[in-house]
Amino acid sequence: MRQKLRVAAYAICVRDGQILLARSPAPDGTPEWVVPGGGMEHGEDPYDTVRREVEEETGYRIEVTGLLGVDSSCRVFRDGFGRTVDHHAVRLVYEGRVTGGELRYEVNGSTDLAAWQDLDAVPGLPRISLVDTALRLWRDRPVTGRPAGALD
Repeated sequence: MRQKLRVAAYAICVRDGQILLARSPAPDGTPEWVVPGGGMEHGEDPYDTVRREVEEETGYRIEVTGLLGVDSSCRVFRDGFGRTVDHHAVRLVYEGRVTGGELRYEVNGSTDLAAWQDLDAVPGLPRISLVDTALRLWRDRPVTGRPAGALD
């Protein structure tokens, strides 16, 4: 079995009762909302990753105002060649504040739309689970940096 580790950084940006989200096509073709962010490049600091990814996906420049926590998940799946992959994702979740830029959509990237969504509307949106995890971290601000319900 092949093992794969992916480290990524994401930002929760909330203002005036709205959260900044990006939309990503899902494997089945159904678009899902995601927290802006993504994978680190080799040698890149996660702080720089989150700022780069938010700008790529939304057009906004952000100031990182805090580290909210870390989400870690493991899952086993088959890749496109039928090989079994044990995938471990480590996702750092930051809080960010928009400081410049203009809202725009990513071109030729992993997302196709960026928008401010009402916080109250998020439960009704098609979204990946990291959106809920990141919002829990933002609301609860756990001292341990682990979302409520994380395995001990």
